Amino acid sequence: MIHPKLKLVLVYSRRSKHCDFCSFVETKETPPNVGETDGAREGVAEGARGRSGVVMLAVFLVLLLPPVASIPSPSRPTPRYCRRCCDHLDPPLSPASQPAANHTPEIRTIINMTILKGEKGERGDRGTPGKAGVDGPAGLRGVTGPKGSKGDTGAPGDPCKIQQSSFSVGRRKALHSADYYQALIFDTVFVNLGEHFNMFKGKFYCFVPGVYFFNVNIHTWNFKETYLHLMHNERQQVILYAQPSERSIMQSQSVMLPLELNDEVWVRLYKRERDNAIYSDDVDVYITFNGHLVAPKV
Repeated sequence: MIHPKLKLVLVYSRRSKHCDFCSFVETKETPPNVGETDGAREGVAEGARGRSGVVMLAVFLVLLLPPVASIPSPSRPTPRYCRRCCDHLDPPLSPASQPAANHTPEIRTIINMTILKGEKGERGDRGTPGKAGVDGPAGLRGVTGPKGSKGDTGAPGDPCKIQQSSFSVGRRKALHSADYYQALIFDTVFVNLGEHFNMFKGKFYCFVPGVYFFNVNIHTWNFKETYLHLMHNERQQVILYAQPSERSIMQSQSVMLPLELNDEVWVRLYKRERDNAIYSDDVDVYITFNGHLVAPKV
């Protein structure tokens, strides 16, 4: 129900980009007229009802807005209020969001670390090596490579350090062979450098590889056969032989052999159908075996 003393006026204007118009509400108190009759009053009311359609549209727009004015008392003038139609859409400012008069804005320092990065420095010194680790298991033996080419001949060595090997031994007792094969054992030493000749086995062992010269001297026995071999390891190299005779004679045999490390050289008696014997006595030495290194292996 609209108060009969309110007059609504719509004013259109371009106020801002948010609002297309503003609403002004003007309230006036109509003073009573002395000459106004009851019929006049009824005419005014009838005109008001005739404009009820327009008034209802205006009232609907006014009701959408928050109250901007109240009906003042007749004793004081009516205040005027202006309000935009979109003011109710703005959220109210909270006390915390309102700027304080003495509030100092917070300043945060942000440093761009990329501009502080310098150029790449030089490489430092190598550190001390660490402790050696545990040895791993031994690997499998590799394939033997091809034989290399022969190197150049080296300079002559110190004469005092030249390797030598020589021996000379003899036997003072006669010997009759009892077996088909029997090593000749010697009991007298003349020279035995480095103990390369083994007196217990009657064999020379090569400790310095190279070329050696060997010589055997024996005395035959009357009416007995003399049959000997000069052995290189288990292979016979030369033979010393004398047929039975009424006289005993001296026999000799010599040879040069290339020897490798740990090769053996010795004298072997060989017995056939006849007796095999060599002569000697306790006074003189009739049996000798000699050998020496001619040239070491290069």
